[in-house]
Amino acid sequence: MSELPLLKVYYDAICPRCRKDRARYEQWAGEAGDRVVWCDVTEHQQMLRDKGVDPQAALLSLHVEEEGGDIVEGIDAYILLMRRVPRLGPLAWLIGLPGLKPLLRRLYDAWVRRRLAKQGRLP
Repeated sequence: MSELPLLKVYYDAICPRCRKDRARYEQWAGEAGDRVVWCDVTEHQQMLRDKGVDPQAALLSLHVEEEGGDIVEGIDAYILLMRRVPRLGPLAWLIGLPGLKPLLRRLYDAWVRRRLAKQGRLP
């Protein structure tokens, strides 16, 4: 099996749920998790700007940078991560379905905005 390409995940490390999700992912990913670098959006604002990503947008939605430099965000970022973990592969397929993906995106966006508003961090 060839080595998985490196991914950089820009996530909100201030968010307890986000940290918990990261820990769960690392546990489930096993060796595949070794090819994922986790970057706190708050600490890497200039790096995001240099890549053409507004740090506020990165706070509102998960962003994943592929090894070639392409940035994937939102539900597509989750799908990219999930495909690397065998037990999450079927879920990645499911959330990528054309009828479900836009609905999940709206629910996800609303959840993030509520969370950030509660914390007084909504941009």
